[in-house]
Amino acid sequence: MITGVAFCPQAPALVPAVGRGVDAELGPVRTACREAIRRVTAPGVRLVVVGGADRAGEYPPSARGSFAGYGVELALSLGRDGGDAAAELPPSLTVGAWLVRDALGPDSGASGFATASGAEDPPDWHSGADTALVVVGDGSARRSAKAPGYADPRSAVFDADLVAALASGEAHRLRDAVSADGPAGQLAGELLVGGTSAWRLTAGQTEAAGGYRAEVLYDDAPFGVGYVVAAWTAP
Repeated sequence: MITGVAFCPQAPALVPAVGRGVDAELGPVRTACREAIRRVTAPGVRLVVVGGADRAGEYPPSARGSFAGYGVELALSLGRDGGDAAAELPPSLTVGAWLVRDALGPDSGASGFATASGAEDPPDWHSGADTALVVVGDGSARRSAKAPGYADPRSAVFDADLVAALASGEAHRLRDAVSADGPAGQLAGELLVGGTSAWRLTAGQTEAAGGYRAEVLYDDAPFGVGYVVAAWTAP
């Protein structure tokens, strides 16, 4: 059973070594992520970090990611230090690994799953131990004139619908907000939304639960990119 989900942004700037000089803007986001992750985890609960990538794949706790592409010589494992293995995590899971480490320390035991379309079959998260997910993704990157994609007035509405879905704790509302079919899917692409595949996968995996207790801990766009942090916990 999926007992909880922590939704966090995937922005590399959340890592202090990458986002130098923006603590005032991102400090509250980091605090909210830490709180969300701690809420959904507990002893004996399996932890999986979920993020979008160019191709789908599973990653063990010892898998490593690197921020060298952002000019920072920082590499870290997903959920358990495993020596000097080559970095292999996609960027989204590398940020997720840092968030989990920040909240729980280096030995959380977290594994990872990268989704490319949201339609892949993930590992069986509904058998054996209870499972908590840390799902990373950003909203629209067109929330202001300083945003990576410049301003688009539709972005605030799209992100508001996403936040409302996360606040509801209902998987079917999340699914509808980020559906790949029809106008919603096309709009997400035009608005440079960075979390759709991970959110779609999560909606599909949690729909059978019938609803979660939900709280949105952060909702803003400090750099013109929609960042939302939310926690779903099983009733």
